[in-house]
Amino acid sequence: MEAGLSGTRSGDQFVLIAGLGNPGSKYSQTRHNAGFMVVERLAGRRQAEWRQEDRFQARLAKWNCEQGKVLFCQPQTYMNLSGQSVGALTAYYRVPQDGLLVVVDDADLPLGSLRLKPGGSSGGHHGLESIEQHLGQRNFARLRVGIGRSETERREIADYVLGKFLPAERELLEQVVERAADQVECWLAYGNQRAMNDFNGSIANPGTKDS
Repeated sequence: MEAGLSGTRSGDQFVLIAGLGNPGSKYSQTRHNAGFMVVERLAGRRQAEWRQEDRFQARLAKWNCEQGKVLFCQPQTYMNLSGQSVGALTAYYRVPQDGLLVVVDDADLPLGSLRLKPGGSSGGHHGLESIEQHLGQRNFARLRVGIGRSETERREIADYVLGKFLPAERELLEQVVERAADQVECWLAYGNQRAMNDFNGSIANPGTKDS
């Protein structure tokens, strides 16, 4: 995929960008819904219309471009069962392994940081764990959006990730969502390596790359 998706598949093939989160107004704008926010921004840029697709337990928006037919997805299964939706979509639309990108929140990265990788472990993220279980593999791209971690929390951070972003965080959050959407579009056009080189790291210190 390093030459970019446009160089590896025809316009008839599907690419799936899945942003993870929890459905419903109760969870809107919470830290755990950072993935939802990014795909919302992407679909909005392309004026792609969202539709509820009950057979896939997902909200979907479609965009046709030279890199293929792009599906923006927000699973409606709740975070821990995200694989039910993503697995069904990849099977039905025959999404190839290198045509899937999952956008998730990451409490181990500070707010303002982005980290794209072409594969790897779930890192304890239950949404990624569910997808790995349903796909039977972990060699798909994942973009981790840093949400930070409360200094008072150690292992149990459920209340923190399900809490809403603070007013003081919202300006930086807006920059994060915009930059993450830029990174996804770079991934679509040029592949993993360039998207990692150009965007991984901190918005506050763009020259610093996360390892």
